[in-house]
Amino acid sequence: MKKGFIFDLDGVIVDTAKYHYLAWKNLANELGFEFTKEQNELFKGVSRKRCLEILLEIGKVEATQEQFDTWMIEKNVDYLKYIENMDASEILPDVPKILDYLKERKHPIALGSASKNAQPILEKVGLLSYFDAIVDGNNVTKAKPDPEVFLLAAEQLGVNSQDCVVFEDAVAGVQAANSAKMISIGIGDDKVLSEAAYNFNDFTEIETSFIQDLINKN
Repeated sequence: MKKGFIFDLDGVIVDTAKYHYLAWKNLANELGFEFTKEQNELFKGVSRKRCLEILLEIGKVEATQEQFDTWMIEKNVDYLKYIENMDASEILPDVPKILDYLKERKHPIALGSASKNAQPILEKVGLLSYFDAIVDGNNVTKAKPDPEVFLLAAEQLGVNSQDCVVFEDAVAGVQAANSAKMISIGIGDDKVLSEAAYNFNDFTEIETSFIQDLINKN
């Protein structure tokens, strides 16, 4: 029986979170206030629109719709400059080990991310060919913790949602996976991601035997 495996992008496959942070920080500075790394934690797994809403709340900045739309574009242009030179060195440790293991056993693999730049990033780091489906911010209308992104990914893989495994580094993503009745695997601090069914600091801690145990589960 085939299991479907769904990966978030930022903080799971590659660490583009640092580039998002720099782009948001630049915008905050332009608007006259500081934006800290601690505040950036609020942005994990959240859509760009919601991130900007939070940023403006932090800075107590009022915006017209026109200003809001302009700042959304400005932040993304800034972010795209940062990711322009990404390559395979940006892949987080041992992610290819797990992708190879799944691909060799012909288990379908999807990306489930809030990012609207997921496909170009996967191309730049040389991982696009591993994915049978990509569901990102261009395909969904509801942000995590709504399970839409993962349910759509399961549908595109042709796998029942209860037969899917999700790798996530954000609380909202873990909650979305749980809502979809999928097996949630938290990548990061187990205290933060306590709602996940399993927790690992990163993929170096995940043995292929653990993946095989998940595959064998009914």
